[in-house]
Amino acid sequence: MTITDVAKAAGVSRQTVSNTLNSPEVVREETRKHVLEVIERLGYRANQAARQMRTGRSRLIAIGIEPDGDGISGSWADRFLHSLSETAAHEGYRILLYTAADDPSEIATYEDLLGAYKPDAFVLTGTHHDDLRASWLLERGLPFVAFGRPWSDLPHARHPWVDVDGAAGTEAATRHLLAAGHRRIGFIGWPPGSGVGDDRRAGWARALGGQELSGLQRSVEDGIAAGESAARDLIAADPGVTALVCASDSLALGALQAREPGRPVAVIGFDDTPAARAVGLTSVHQPLGEAAAACVELLARALESPDAEPPSAHVLLPPSLTIRQSA
Repeated sequence: MTITDVAKAAGVSRQTVSNTLNSPEVVREETRKHVLEVIERLGYRANQAARQMRTGRSRLIAIGIEPDGDGISGSWADRFLHSLSETAAHEGYRILLYTAADDPSEIATYEDLLGAYKPDAFVLTGTHHDDLRASWLLERGLPFVAFGRPWSDLPHARHPWVDVDGAAGTEAATRHLLAAGHRRIGFIGWPPGSGVGDDRRAGWARALGGQELSGLQRSVEDGIAAGESAARDLIAADPGVTALVCASDSLALGALQAREPGRPVAVIGFDDTPAARAVGLTSVHQPLGEAAAACVELLARALESPDAEPPSAHVLLPPSLTIRQSA
């Protein structure tokens, strides 16, 4: 089945079929719908190799897969990738996955991918202070969007980004505990210097207002064992602590194991992972489907108008709190 076959069956020119597929805005709505119906009926599929040669576009969006240490905290990435793939497909794009250990190896991967597959754009995840990847892509004028804020460049970021307001999430979690009667609410997070971790800690601190917070927080690497150890230490050091807000579900699952009989401690995690749902852990839920759609929209805008000024849209989405038995 070729584009010429479609044109004959639809009673239009070959150019009209091509415009329907590639430049629908120049085709009358009635004609466009008719051609699309014929395409669907005949089962025509565009020859992507020929289209790439003609347009210079691969219709590929590259994104790296982050390592998931305990199989829990990284599950948000699976949901984000699924939503990104689904949304991109609606826009005629496919997702190209790769792995990299750090910024230099990821930049080396960019060079390999650009030579072998020529992706049209990139999606960055795991953003952090002094992110070399963003600088490298900006210097070369390559289209990309970051899922995560460019922490070192705020508030004057030079590229589009989409993120979830982590501080708003932990603030809502802490206010929920305050409304339930808790007054000494601890926080278990990651070591200082992590943009995401510091942001989540800030929301907890903001909700507690003028309280002295130094003795109410612990900083550890992410993981269930680390979360349990930190929770035991914090609870033992301050008998008045009756609730804990954690920067991840992994840390929160560890904190659940630290609770002792006769001393109930409410626990709230972050990411609303399948593990949280399985054990009844209250957790902050990220709107990952909405975030993926926003990333694709920003990329499509940049790719469809390559000569325009690069988009500087910054999208900060609100999370929600999923309340279960743990809080």
